[in-house]
Amino acid sequence: MSEPINIFEVSSDLDTDALAEAYAPIQRIQIRNVLTEASAEALRRALAEQTPWGMAAQAADGTPRDFRMEELRQQSTATEAQAILKQVHDAAARGDYAFRYARYPLVKAYKERWNPGGLHEILIEHINTEPFLELVRKVTRRPELVKADGQTTLFGPNHFLGRHQDQQLDEGWTIAYVLNMTSMKWHPDWGGYLLFYDDEGDVIDGYLPRFNTLNLFTVPQHHAVSYVPPHAPQGRISISGWFRDR
Repeated sequence: MSEPINIFEVSSDLDTDALAEAYAPIQRIQIRNVLTEASAEALRRALAEQTPWGMAAQAADGTPRDFRMEELRQQSTATEAQAILKQVHDAAARGDYAFRYARYPLVKAYKERWNPGGLHEILIEHINTEPFLELVRKVTRRPELVKADGQTTLFGPNHFLGRHQDQQLDEGWTIAYVLNMTSMKWHPDWGGYLLFYDDEGDVIDGYLPRFNTLNLFTVPQHHAVSYVPPHAPQGRISISGWFRDR
């Protein structure tokens, strides 16, 4: 009988000194093959098959809204969600900050015990174990990092995250992360890039959502997730959040 696979085993092949040297000048990096091959494939499959995707959306200066999958199955909530998505479309057309994507909030679900002992509780615990925390500390040269939050996200057709900066420094947000878990090779025409901008709005860097890659960047920086068009044959699955110093 084969032993169970650890769904979050950090690769031992990573050269953290070299990664730290690459990170330092621009305060961002994409680390490829961050988990072992078996671990990454097991995690990808589990996320794709076991995540009850809800929806997150915000239009301009409105309050971010978060709907669970079971709520979206109710007619009244589905009608409300459609109205919010119309507001999101209008806000984006004006050039205001807006977003829409599917998600499962790991920390909220953990605290409220949505699925005790399930995949997503195990996942947020793994993200906060020493091997992963220590990897991020070494690459970013931030030994003060003590914990991470997180959400699983699915950017499917018509989903996007508008250009913004993560400003919640009073909450201890120090390093943002995106762990890409998309299954097949991603084509550039499918959008879903993590983009970085200068103060004039020009794109200065961009990361393709390659499978089993970890994006790290110091906050705040202007960034966005580019629009995923209707012809994209799959969604961009990832785990994202912030490493905190308190």
